[in-house]
Amino acid sequence: MIPAEEQNHCFVPVRRILNDDDLNLFREGEAYRSIDSFICDLNESVQDKPISAEVKLSPSIEYILLILKRVEEIQNLNPPVENKGSRFGNPAFESFYDQVECETPTLHAAFGLEENAIAEAGKYFYESFGNRKRIDYGSGHELNFMTWLLALRKLEIISKEYYPAIILRVFVRYIHLMRLIQSTYFLEPAGSHGVWGLDDFHFLPFLFGSSQLVHHKYLRPKHVRDNEILEMCGDDYMYLGYVRFINELKPDVSLRFHSPMIDDISSVKTWAKVNEGMIKMYRAEVLSKLPIMQHYLFGHLIPATPTMSAAPQEGEDAEASHTHSTYADCCGIKVPSAIAASKVGWRRVPFD
Repeated sequence: MIPAEEQNHCFVPVRRILNDDDLNLFREGEAYRSIDSFICDLNESVQDKPISAEVKLSPSIEYILLILKRVEEIQNLNPPVENKGSRFGNPAFESFYDQVECETPTLHAAFGLEENAIAEAGKYFYESFGNRKRIDYGSGHELNFMTWLLALRKLEIISKEYYPAIILRVFVRYIHLMRLIQSTYFLEPAGSHGVWGLDDFHFLPFLFGSSQLVHHKYLRPKHVRDNEILEMCGDDYMYLGYVRFINELKPDVSLRFHSPMIDDISSVKTWAKVNEGMIKMYRAEVLSKLPIMQHYLFGHLIPATPTMSAAPQEGEDAEASHTHSTYADCCGIKVPSAIAASKVGWRRVPFD
């Protein structure tokens, strides 16, 4: 763990990307390099490893899993309320979110962190389950979860030797938890099916999941079209498991219809090419997109470039930036997640 004096420099992270100039500064700065390196190192750590693989667990990893178990208990304590059959967000999500936020300092105290460090890391944690006001979820919230783990790495709570466990135990558990939260509270996609078209909510199960399969002796990208393969292998490989999950949500239509980009990617010859393309796509369609990164938070551990815009004044809502964004069609649209991804136009993907 880093010294207490260093932890005392931490502060509650704030938004600093308010326009395209800020986004360009981010892409050239230390925070981008830290996030990108962390994602790539995690990706490499699970290459050729199924979820059932034996991995080393530290006490901190085991405690992180207990934290996620507690979040699931909080979800059970806040059941959905009658919402007149609406397919959009259930108001009970607000009470769930508030309880997670309230318990975050206590949940983090067991790490032995100073108050300021808890405040910084904790903000990323409770912001990783969705937006309280809009009752939605997207890749920005998924990125918050990864940033929470990155913050714990920088605080030396977790170390690189446990990266396989972070993905195959912690991240897999988080995805399972988010499915429960999304289905319980009918969270909307944050934007119109995301800017990439892979899935309504998530990106990283495809990135890490393709790494798991890079040198698989038998499985190929084309096998995502084979329901028997998905059934047999989906529990061990994130990519296949997530396609299986999407198929279960939309059972009456083909993969080509409800997930055309996933279907397009299935024609790629090797998982190595798929994984390489996923990394390129994550950089281009998540880390480089203003509608997502305008909500990203910077603190001491993941610092903003000093010349970025000043943090918005307290109480200024992030929604205000949507109206001025050249990407206004991405945010604030009520689109229930069950709408087929095929309604988004076809786009070329970086897998050639």
